[in-house]
Amino acid sequence: MYKTQYKNYISVIFLLFLIFFKGYSQKFFFSSDKDQLWLSTDLHIHSIFSDGTVWPSIRVEEARREGLDLIAITEHLEYQPHKEDIPNPDKNRSFFVASKALKNGEKLRVINGSEITREMPPGHINAVFVRDANLLLHEDSLSGIKEANKQNAFVFWNHPNWDAQRIDGMARLDKFHEYLIKNQLLHGIEVVNEFTFSEEALQIALENNLTILGNSDIHGITDWEHQISNGGHRPMTLVNVENQSEKSFKMALFEGKTVVWFKDLLIGKEENLKALIKDNLVFGPLKYIEGKLIGEVELTNKSMNPIKMEYLGDFSFHKRSNVFSIPANSKIILQIKTRIRKKKVSLPFRILNAVTAPKKTLNYTFILK
Repeated sequence: MYKTQYKNYISVIFLLFLIFFKGYSQKFFFSSDKDQLWLSTDLHIHSIFSDGTVWPSIRVEEARREGLDLIAITEHLEYQPHKEDIPNPDKNRSFFVASKALKNGEKLRVINGSEITREMPPGHINAVFVRDANLLLHEDSLSGIKEANKQNAFVFWNHPNWDAQRIDGMARLDKFHEYLIKNQLLHGIEVVNEFTFSEEALQIALENNLTILGNSDIHGITDWEHQISNGGHRPMTLVNVENQSEKSFKMALFEGKTVVWFKDLLIGKEENLKALIKDNLVFGPLKYIEGKLIGEVELTNKSMNPIKMEYLGDFSFHKRSNVFSIPANSKIILQIKTRIRKKKVSLPFRILNAVTAPKKTLNYTFILK
């Protein structure tokens, strides 16, 4: 009897270990090569210290469980609907509370930020890597934006298509924004915010060399909003860095080395999307089926996002059409009818869910040997 109870006890402990390990295991949303990393980030987050509904430590726990690398706490400076319960005289307080929730040695990082909250123009402006958020609070928004730049913060325009400020849902520049861009006071723009994707914001980013961003702007619970437990994910910005240091991350933001992950879409500048696809779609060696002129190759998707592909070349496939999807973290076999045995094959594809500009998706050619 005692042996049975002991075995049952050990089984329960082992089960609890597995549950704990599953909840806190390292996640890799997108694979990286040895010379670079793709950090998963959310740079627009609220807690109860402005108009969110949870304590800042919950934001850390959500990010930890979801597997993010970095989040920014960006409370509204001017808009404080909970001030009767939480007066919040120190605008850095939310960041300090979140920072204390971090565990020694964990990969997740939290950086300080603020949201300058005004009518359009300029609308809502985020600043991250802020040293002292209190100094950003001014009567006029321009003074706050200039102060953020004095603190060497990364400054970006939030939800420029927000229909509460653009009734047609169209992002467009006002003279105020043109002034900010001309004077290098604005460095990025959200093309994705919460549940919306703005092609117009993407065009603004491309025309003005602004960093392309996508963030959750979360106020409630991320699991409820984005169905995390059912395989969903929040919108996030993937940042291509040389290492995991804060300096490297900040430099990559200013250099525009980002790709937005929104639902099953990847959105970014062409060179950044090509780097991400190169790291995550991998073809094995080309082999010919014995006695046949049909080449066979294994294609691996290393990422946690399905990739939709359209073949643009002259060959045809033996067991599938020229349009197909490869699921997340999976492998498929392509059989290519090359007519003659080839030592090298060029396969041009259009990546249908990799957006490089409004109405335009990424073309990428794979070379098989």
